[in-house]
Amino acid sequence: MMTNLFSSFDPSTSLFFPINWLSTILFLVFLPLSFWLIPTRSTTLVNKITMTLHKEFKTLLGPSAKGSTFIFIALFSLILYNNFLGLFPYIFTSTSHLVMTLTLALPMWLSFMIFGWINNTIHMLAHLVPQGTPPVLMPFMVCIETISNIIRPGTLAVRLAANMIAGHLLMTLLGNTGPSIPSSLMFLLLFTQILLLILESAVVIIQSYVFAILSSLYSSEVT
Repeated sequence: MMTNLFSSFDPSTSLFFPINWLSTILFLVFLPLSFWLIPTRSTTLVNKITMTLHKEFKTLLGPSAKGSTFIFIALFSLILYNNFLGLFPYIFTSTSHLVMTLTLALPMWLSFMIFGWINNTIHMLAHLVPQGTPPVLMPFMVCIETISNIIRPGTLAVRLAANMIAGHLLMTLLGNTGPSIPSSLMFLLLFTQILLLILESAVVIIQSYVFAILSSLYSSEVT
């Protein structure tokens, strides 16, 4: 029995570990196979999305980043698949947990920082003071920029998890009111749920794109 609203996001199985987390790799089932001589429609669609994202990330990272764009394409694809799977009934949404989102954001941000401070120390120090800052404000700007840099992985993780939780909670709240409302209002409830599902589908794509774009912007700052 559900004790509160947020318990619907808790992993409920406990064999050796919560088996719900296996839904994270369930997207492998949906990957199109390239066993055909003529590419299928799904393969063509994935290739078009991959090439579009490659051009987008290449513009942000610059010409020096040749193969690193595929890191962010893979990150975008992983988050997108997991977000979409969470919209289906009885499928665990792994991206609504900070354990998942922080695991994606923290190691990536930490690797960018280590690379930047070791290889481009002067460039990283110059980033702490924006151009045109008055000398009086320079100590404060260094503190502000340092804090904003440190909280980047937290903002990435919380933004993704909070957006996933908010939409799912709203859909759960509306769905739980179904048995208690009169049948005359059932059509309105179904129409609202469909609109909300369309909105959540857009949020799924936008949040995946925002996570990948911000990660690529953070990496472009250290080079």
